Amino acid sequence: MNNEIYLDNAATTKTDEKVLKAMLPYFNEKYGNASSLHLKGQEARRAVEETRETIARSIGARYKEIIFTGSGTEANNFALKGLFFNNYPEKNHIITTKIEHDCVLNSCKWLESQGAKVTYLDVDEKGFVNPDDIKKAITNETFLVSIIHGNNEIGTIQNLREIGKICREKNVLFHTDACQSFTKIPINVKKDYIDLMTLNAHKIHGPKGVGALYIREGIKITSLLHGGGQEFKLRSSTENVPGIVGFGKAVKISSWRDVRKMKRLRDFLIKELLKIPKTKLNGAEGEKRLCNNINISFKNIEGEALGDYLNSYKIYTSTGSACSSKSLNPSHVLIALGLSALEANSSIRISISKYTTKQEIDYFLEKIKNIVERLRKISPLK
Repeated sequence: MNNEIYLDNAATTKTDEKVLKAMLPYFNEKYGNASSLHLKGQEARRAVEETRETIARSIGARYKEIIFTGSGTEANNFALKGLFFNNYPEKNHIITTKIEHDCVLNSCKWLESQGAKVTYLDVDEKGFVNPDDIKKAITNETFLVSIIHGNNEIGTIQNLREIGKICREKNVLFHTDACQSFTKIPINVKKDYIDLMTLNAHKIHGPKGVGALYIREGIKITSLLHGGGQEFKLRSSTENVPGIVGFGKAVKISSWRDVRKMKRLRDFLIKELLKIPKTKLNGAEGEKRLCNNINISFKNIEGEALGDYLNSYKIYTSTGSACSSKSLNPSHVLIALGLSALEANSSIRISISKYTTKQEIDYFLEKIKNIVERLRKISPLK
């Protein structure tokens, strides 16, 4: 067993050795600019287009519908802001939920300062948005519904097809953030009525610093970056060729066998953790939960203290989204489920990967049971 046990794969994943090997030549051998017309540039261009085709094929899209970005955050910003600027002032209404990733919520808050009206829908105690609430919230001014697919904190998977069908019938665009669910859940942009979808590489054993936005052909969107006109004149910037190559390789080597393995480990881990007295699973169960996500509340224990103790054993978990884990505020996702601030702050997120072993899980369970018992003995809360 490794000296370190990494259980924070919802924050980022280890880059697969095959991905790294595929990327290396594009740093020091095939290092051309993909926009250059000479042979060195065209060598890089071919690699970019091969990845574009790979990603498009994996979600049932056309290759020209994939726009590479620098991250999932950039892709989400591009979708929301680009569509707002293209539709305003005729239409200015966005519908989203209270459990979106911070980059979506913060984009919406900023857009409100620019004239947007935003409806933040409630979710139930498992984290599901009610499709009827979406239907009721749509008005003549609505141009976009943006709903996260697999939630990064609690793992709850929304029904894209049902939501997408409502949006298509109402002639409203549907965007989903699929960074956590991509390659873990089958997605078909045509069958699921998806108009725009955010993806990234570093959640699927690819490199950091590269993402993508699927934009259905025919949708008009305002560019946020202006320059040399790369990415079909929608996202100017010299392409991150090594990162894009790594992204494509990560998609190619993704495996449903690995997904099934993670589900088995996830279910075993949840079952064993719930044997600890006064614990609660946050989010959905079974097939409606991401294969690698576990979020547990331990009554009368501070999640941060629990994480610190685990860290001392070189076991790495999270108290929530990695983007906001340094914040002392309780998770907005857990609060939206109806948890109190105290309950939300008593939670930790454990996220496994294809590399996680049963031996590592057994060791983690041994340590966490002892730590919980120790912390409860000294807790002022009873």
